[in-house]
Amino acid sequence: MRTTRPRRFLVAAAALLTASATLPAAAADRPDHRERPSHGAMSAVLRYTEYGIPHIVADDYKSLGFGTGWAQAADQVCTLADGFVTVRGERSRFFGPDAATDFSLSSATSNLSSDLYFRGVRQARTVEKLLAEPAPRGPSRQVKDLMRGFAAGYNVWLKRNRITDPACKGATWVRPATTLDVAARFHALAVLGGQGGIVDEITSARPPTGSAAETTGTGADAEALIRAVRERTADAGMGSNAVAFRGDTTANGRGLLLGNPHYPWQGGRRFWQAQQTIPGELDVAGAALLGSPTIAIGYNSHVAWSHTVSTGVPFSLHRLALDPADPTVYLVDGKPERMRKRTVTVAVKDGTPVTRTQWWTRYGPVAASTDGALPLPWTATTAYALNDPNAANLRFADTSLGFGKARATADIARSLTRHQGLPWVNTIAADSSGHSLYTQSQVLPRITDDLVARCSTDLGRTTYPAAGVAVLDGSRGDCALGSDRDAVQRGTFGPSRMPTLKDAPYVENSNDSAWLSNADRPLTGYERIFGSIGTQRSLRTRGAIEDVAAMAARGGLTVRDLERQQFANRVPAGDLATADVAKACAALPGGTATGSDGRAVDVSGACPVLAAWDRTMDTGSRGALLFDRFWRKLTATVPAAQRWKVPFSAADPVRTPNTLNTGAPGFATALADAVAELRAAGIALDSRLGEHQVVVRNGQRVPVHGGTEGMGVWNKIEPVWDQARGGYTEVTTGSSHIQAVGWDGSRCPVARTLLTYSQSSNPGSPHFSDQTRLFSGERWVSARFCEKDILASPALRVVRLSER
Repeated sequence: MRTTRPRRFLVAAAALLTASATLPAAAADRPDHRERPSHGAMSAVLRYTEYGIPHIVADDYKSLGFGTGWAQAADQVCTLADGFVTVRGERSRFFGPDAATDFSLSSATSNLSSDLYFRGVRQARTVEKLLAEPAPRGPSRQVKDLMRGFAAGYNVWLKRNRITDPACKGATWVRPATTLDVAARFHALAVLGGQGGIVDEITSARPPTGSAAETTGTGADAEALIRAVRERTADAGMGSNAVAFRGDTTANGRGLLLGNPHYPWQGGRRFWQAQQTIPGELDVAGAALLGSPTIAIGYNSHVAWSHTVSTGVPFSLHRLALDPADPTVYLVDGKPERMRKRTVTVAVKDGTPVTRTQWWTRYGPVAASTDGALPLPWTATTAYALNDPNAANLRFADTSLGFGKARATADIARSLTRHQGLPWVNTIAADSSGHSLYTQSQVLPRITDDLVARCSTDLGRTTYPAAGVAVLDGSRGDCALGSDRDAVQRGTFGPSRMPTLKDAPYVENSNDSAWLSNADRPLTGYERIFGSIGTQRSLRTRGAIEDVAAMAARGGLTVRDLERQQFANRVPAGDLATADVAKACAALPGGTATGSDGRAVDVSGACPVLAAWDRTMDTGSRGALLFDRFWRKLTATVPAAQRWKVPFSAADPVRTPNTLNTGAPGFATALADAVAELRAAGIALDSRLGEHQVVVRNGQRVPVHGGTEGMGVWNKIEPVWDQARGGYTEVTTGSSHIQAVGWDGSRCPVARTLLTYSQSSNPGSPHFSDQTRLFSGERWVSARFCEKDILASPALRVVRLSER
């Protein structure tokens, strides 16, 4: 949305600078008029403030993308280049078919599998066709310009700079990017929950051979399928928390938002911070996913938003009835349809090219495996095809761009309604007028409970209620998904069907379903594919609701309260169980317990440590590491149904289940194993968490607070255990781009941010670990949004870019 007049920005140079030029901060107080791009060339000005955060100013979208592409390349050229190799389907060509693959853009377990899928997407011109679709079904002219500019900016950086990052220094696979590469990366992110999650099963699917006796029957195992789906849900790796508070709970009547996405700390799904400005048109700050020219999670003068990975299942399965004479022919209403062959050839380093065939149907690709992400066999009579509506979705960027222009939560909702482009996330938002919003507006196949009742297979009658996975009878034409009248894309739900809660005192999500976004105003009435209703919540959800409900009830909230919530590091599992664990530990005969290896372990020293533990995962907490290792072992061996004495009750979902069952088989064993493990690693039972939960950056150990999903810690961290190196020595996923945002009546939002893993992956960059050290110390970056604050930065560095 346009302001009443374009705002002039100040720059720090009197003459045009080259792409690598900088100015001292002392020069930044001298005004200078913006120089207009000449002859249609792209240009932008980047003002860098503390921690390497660029504030990118341009006259149009193409130039804004240009500046963004250049700046991302400066920080993340190797990661970006690696991702472009992935979406071109060239990993086997440069790295070999079996070398370590790129897990950030698909589930492929080998470079060959990844290449077969992405080469197939490119060969089918899937992304080009989506780019050609008119808006809103396809991307807008503004987003196309951003993509085009991003590729140009990335390429200019490559041309004018020498790569110093050892991850790709001198590598032949670092090559210029195209607009198609940028768009293909968006597409890869969109299908992560569907096609991208079962790449191996798509690329390895083969028609059955052998005797009919060996290949008849459905053979699908419902329980195995349910386990596979749960293991591949985003919450197993990615996740998030977010809360928005309504104005009557805050000190000044304006909204507040705390966003805490849990994303990978390495690779191509990292966030990257920036502010993007087109005077009079757009002014937004926050974090973009690498390779993206738009802010994915952020804020502006009026509104702030964040996302959490949702429980919606963004795909459906269709059982195919095959022609007994030909397993590549399936029947719909008794009429045969031949599967479409997609034959793909992949170049292989130091080897001959590999050619494989994929099989596609009216529903999507055939997926076949007995032990993969989706264990589904292809027999002589039955196969399964995957329907992924996000394969036709290139609307993510327009949705985010609409958020960046929003002036209220109502505009956030309008962008979701118009573009319908979010593939696998919820949206939580607050605005300066005091409104709050939660909505699970995402692209889902139009699987209604009624459709499942009419068309579900035997397999689906188990998987749908348990996990939201529909398995429909693909042999019946009357089982087609249909379309809602307000849906942009056929076969998907329209905006009116999305679980939404407006203007509640608080709205919160920690990757459970929409049901308890506000415990006092539960959401019901949505289809099962969106998520469950009346079911047990995770410990992280339970702890989050306890915390934010108490905050809302207390009232008078400020951004400082959001900061305290982020780093409270409270352990809900510890609050529920520690007293019982310590008591049961002290009651063990002789102070010993038998470990899983059959040996007696003296656990008496653990009892007082657990009793004295402060039940947080702060770096200085003594006993936190002991409880963490014990809890992991307990939950891995003691079934959930046996873990608690008081079972779950839908009438009291935040406080149940509770009361640890210390008499359960496996309790004492878990305690013995945890104690033995720490002693074998030379770790004192009462050691401080920060002595043994660290990341190593340029040879220095940086303590890390926070805790794992299973303990319910808001500040989620998934660390890597390395007993030989003395504990946790790296983080895979967890708190990433954190933002606490409010407003004070001026046009400058009150924002505190933190990028936990820092802005650059290059160990030679000054911004390789600077924010990681802030995170370690529970310190924040005071965001510089307004012009006066940007120019007042003591770290101000200005780069003026031109395409020519």
